[in-house]
Amino acid sequence: MLESLTEKLSAIFKRLSGKGRLTEKDVDEALRQIRLVLLEADVNFKVVKDFVSRVRERAVGAEVLESLAPAQQVVKIVNEELVRILGGGQRKLNFAPTPPTTILLVGLQGSGKTTTTAKLGLHLRRQGHRPLLVAADPYRPAAAEQLKTLGRQLNLPVHSDEGQPLELTCSQALARARELGCTVVLFDTAGRLHVEEQLMEELVRLKQLLQPTEVLLVADAMTGQEAVRIAQEFHEKVGLTGAILTKMDGDARGGTALSIAAVTGVPLKFIGVGEKPDALEPFYPDRLASRILGMGDVLSLIEKAQAVVDQKRALELEKKLRKAKFDLEDFLEQLQQIKRMGPLSQLAELIPGLPHHKLPLQVDDKQLRKVEAIVLSMTPEERRNPEIIDGSRRRRIAQGSGTTLQDVNRLLNQFRQMQKLMKQLSTGRLPKLFPFRI
Repeated sequence: MLESLTEKLSAIFKRLSGKGRLTEKDVDEALRQIRLVLLEADVNFKVVKDFVSRVRERAVGAEVLESLAPAQQVVKIVNEELVRILGGGQRKLNFAPTPPTTILLVGLQGSGKTTTTAKLGLHLRRQGHRPLLVAADPYRPAAAEQLKTLGRQLNLPVHSDEGQPLELTCSQALARARELGCTVVLFDTAGRLHVEEQLMEELVRLKQLLQPTEVLLVADAMTGQEAVRIAQEFHEKVGLTGAILTKMDGDARGGTALSIAAVTGVPLKFIGVGEKPDALEPFYPDRLASRILGMGDVLSLIEKAQAVVDQKRALELEKKLRKAKFDLEDFLEQLQQIKRMGPLSQLAELIPGLPHHKLPLQVDDKQLRKVEAIVLSMTPEERRNPEIIDGSRRRRIAQGSGTTLQDVNRLLNQFRQMQKLMKQLSTGRLPKLFPFRI
């Protein structure tokens, strides 16, 4: 996510820090390069102009240029200004004082509204809410069926009444939500262009009927400034309360995220970072700014870990580590927990000082799956006692996992190194280098 932007900005700041003391000319040259990088990233021109102007105003003062670490001070200012244009603090969803809260999801066709509706429903359920999904798209073939399928997969209730007038379907959905005790109702509306007057009027009528607490635009981050323009048009005609950017995991540039709040005044509330149902994250401007500057995002990493780690099992594993009894079953469990946290390349972005394109180990989800296949091809006894795995067993494991004998040998050798490390950790004797690589 935003790989190109992060890499280019990191290179600029690296050159800046190599100069030691900075002059006003050094800052101006760095800002010229930053301006070009942001424009290449498809950030709105007015946003770039305002951003560079504010950074320069703060960075050329004596307090910065005469400090002991002026480059770090400039990076700090850039980080703060990035947070500002991204919307400042986090903007959470608003909830009605009396349930159910109604949320209208709007946008163009193909922006990902239906899948985002399901993802948002799952997110809200995990927050303790009881959501109801409503198929409010009478135009797209199989739109209701798609939402019902997603609802079944995620165990979320879906209201759909095809063939009836849209307003009646939505009114009945609210009545059903009250009957079921649902606290949030998510309306997946039809995709429409802002120039389609009849469809926009329909959306205005829906808003008047439902009186939604939130009207969220679902926009494709990959469309760049087109998404920002669409947000402006929808905001003028319907009155948006927030936006959700989908496909952020495929956006290497970042122009949409860096422009949408500053240009439209509409806060970004969620970002879609993958196809899985749980790949929807609340948007934190400060966290994204840190990631853009290559400074990682430890809080998001901790939250991902907490969502998948069983605290009881973690304590049991800690005891095994202290006794140097870490085996391949434990290793398999750790691999599966890492997989549940998301793609390794995305996790690497969250680690401070560890650019994903310069990792000391190969971040490859295919390799991770290969390792998992090898371990799963072992018997429980072999996982608990890897020393019993002789030549014939290795050949059987390779055949069963669809890998080579060399792959199995490599994993077992690396696991032995890992066991040695665990033993050294348990005795307090730390080695100079961590030998294990996936």
